[in-house]
Amino acid sequence: MTDEARAERMVLLCKSLFDRGYSVGGAGNVSVRREAGGFIVTPTGSCLGRLSAGALSVIGADGAPLPGPKPSKEFAFHRALYDVRPEAGAIVHLHSTYLTALSCLEGLPRDNAIRPFTPYYVMRIGHMPVIPYYRPGAPEIARDLAAAAQGSKAQAFLLASHGVVVLGRDIDDAVNNAEELEETAKLQFLLRGETLHYLTEAEIAELGGGY
Repeated sequence: MTDEARAERMVLLCKSLFDRGYSVGGAGNVSVRREAGGFIVTPTGSCLGRLSAGALSVIGADGAPLPGPKPSKEFAFHRALYDVRPEAGAIVHLHSTYLTALSCLEGLPRDNAIRPFTPYYVMRIGHMPVIPYYRPGAPEIARDLAAAAQGSKAQAFLLASHGVVVLGRDIDDAVNNAEELEETAKLQFLLRGETLHYLTEAEIAELGGGY
């Protein structure tokens, strides 16, 4: 896929996320790897529902921004994740309702914010470590995300009192992962107070999950 096609697909899927309430206003940011190295990134302060392929930020293979709109200030943590997870082709950062609500709860298990109760969470996400709260744009977010992602199979990381960061092989895979994860968080809130059947270690292993 060419960079032009990647940019068009990115714009289409970002608008889909916005139209369905996964992002509001100027919240959230998305990036994809370029064919020849570097990245295509949503611009700083941009709205995911009002992007155009010709007005995205571009990072060159040398890591320097190319002329044009400035990339999101949170691209630093995208870059840190790409550095330790070379298989990732796209990253989606959202403030979606249920995952952000989950991120605001006290006492979440730091190694995995959602105990698996559906196979789809295991197959798409694996597990979801929690990153402590830092102000948006703080360099500690990139540091802690990279540490949590190193050697891990997790496809998502919950930023405390902030939102979620989701990886994928490409932009479609990252968005699919984000959608499945938001639905899992929604189900967890809907089922609060009910007795859940959590997947056993054997069931998780059968799905290819585990740490």
